[in-house]
Amino acid sequence: MRAWQVERRKRTRHLIELGGLIVKAGIVDLTGDDRAIIYGAMLWMADKLCSEDGAHARALWQRKGTRAFETDANGS
Repeated sequence: MRAWQVERRKRTRHLIELGGLIVKAGIVDLTGDDRAIIYGAMLWMADKLCSEDGAHARALWQRKGTRAFETDANGS
């Protein structure tokens, strides 16, 4: 397989995993699969991360995500 094919597959897998996180978080159901809402929320997150509160938001969201992954891994 050519190098560009390997890279394309890696990128595709990465994008699928990111989409899976949106589904896993319940965002698709909560928004009725409205992509404008989902995109708007992601833009809001990006703005928040670029703000003076960005470090706080990053730490808060990381802790929450880590706990959620651990809960899922433990089957709870």
